[in-house]
Amino acid sequence: MKRNCMRIALALMCGALPLLGQVPIYRVTVVEHSLQAVNYQYRSGPTEIDFRGTVLLGKAKGHATVESHRGRTEIDAKLQGLTSPQQFGKEYLTYVLWAISPEGAAHNLGEVVSNGADNASLRVTTELQAFGLLVTAEPYATVRQPSDVVVLENQVRPETIGKMEPIIAKAELLPRGHYLLDKQISQELLNSGGPKVSMSEYEQLSQIYQAQNALNLARTVNADTLAPDTFAKAQQLLDDAQQKRIAKAGTSFVVQSAREAAQTADDARVIALKRAQEQKVASAEQRVAAAEQSARQARAEADAAIAQASAEREARVRAESGAAEIVAAEPARPGPPPPPPAGLPPAELPPAAVRREAQDAVGPQTQLRARLLGQLQHVTETRDTPRGLVVVVPDADFSGANLSAGALGILSRVAQIVAASGLQVTVEGNVDSIAAEALSWKRAESVRDALVNGGLRMNSIAARGLGNTRPTTSNATEVGRVANRRVELVFSGGQIGDSPLWDRPYSVSSR
Repeated sequence: MKRNCMRIALALMCGALPLLGQVPIYRVTVVEHSLQAVNYQYRSGPTEIDFRGTVLLGKAKGHATVESHRGRTEIDAKLQGLTSPQQFGKEYLTYVLWAISPEGAAHNLGEVVSNGADNASLRVTTELQAFGLLVTAEPYATVRQPSDVVVLENQVRPETIGKMEPIIAKAELLPRGHYLLDKQISQELLNSGGPKVSMSEYEQLSQIYQAQNALNLARTVNADTLAPDTFAKAQQLLDDAQQKRIAKAGTSFVVQSAREAAQTADDARVIALKRAQEQKVASAEQRVAAAEQSARQARAEADAAIAQASAEREARVRAESGAAEIVAAEPARPGPPPPPPAGLPPAELPPAAVRREAQDAVGPQTQLRARLLGQLQHVTETRDTPRGLVVVVPDADFSGANLSAGALGILSRVAQIVAASGLQVTVEGNVDSIAAEALSWKRAESVRDALVNGGLRMNSIAARGLGNTRPTTSNATEVGRVANRRVELVFSGGQIGDSPLWDRPYSVSSR
């Protein structure tokens, strides 16, 4: 028995089949296919549905007998007008029948092999109860997701027994770019007029080229390096099939090895995709860990700087206090000092002395401010600023907009400390980019909710997102970006005054 596609198979054997992705081809957009899924009535006997060709293969048609049994559904399909799949591209070597569940999951029911008259029949079983049926052109029979090249889809008859479910089952479940159509080059190949081969020879060649396609697709996702053992086994099975064909071992032995090679190559492709994704996740986790380490280092450096500044303030206060005591201990002068001698140069005039005029009385505002500052610093990092007492919730305490369990505990203790003071609280969310402005609002609201749960009144808290308008450092480094992703809590009010504890007035006078 002879047919045109046998000429193509021989042309492919002579080198017309390129590796996928190595020739210029153009993309053909295939619209979503609306399938009428059927929930076939359980154990009610056989029922009939039709197949109709899509715009890609308008003359194709067929019908199927479907019967729901205990634990399975049997499908006996007969199709017509299945011309060579290579009219859609040199990589397409066969057709596959698919069952599509109402949720869009695809199940490969088996390869559709047409005879010399472009007719095909297939009797298969599926565990699905409700499904639609479609036929696609594929590079090999063991694919796990349908290509975009849908050539036939089921058409429900009025007398079909079962519950119809009007759903949209999307056939294009593979990412774009896996299979592309090259109709111009394919037509040149179809019209090349290569020599004919027997049906047995065609079947052997078709299965060998399907295995080659499966290996090529696996290689495009680096299966030869990410899944080397499985890929090497697939290559060995393909070599075995080719040797058996050369040795004329028989069609069944050649097809058996070739089909196992295609299946193993597809396994290698799936393993490679999974391992590539695992590598991406591991790399992302390493970057996150490095960023967290940098943030911890930056926080430690900030803590050291705060401690140093605090020590310097304490030393200054002690020095000023000592100077004040010295000034107070000096005896009173009976009168103004005598004028400097006439003609004395200005550079030799007696130096002016700086002394403190008066110590501010330690009132209740200062006492409350000092007490709250000490209590808050015992729980978490707290700064005394002209804006008020400032507590910072760093980026490391968030997962997205959600607070970690440790941060929730700290905020609960902060709320308990401040609750009785009657202070106003401003919660300000900050991020490192304008694109994340919404996140700054969500984080501020999460902190506000944690404070309310800790005991603060809702009407005493104002939450707002500032986006990237108030950075504390440059965004040029990852450490800087992490530092800028923060939420600040500002506690203020007349109860603690407007001046930080380290701010004191001084005047300058001559001694």
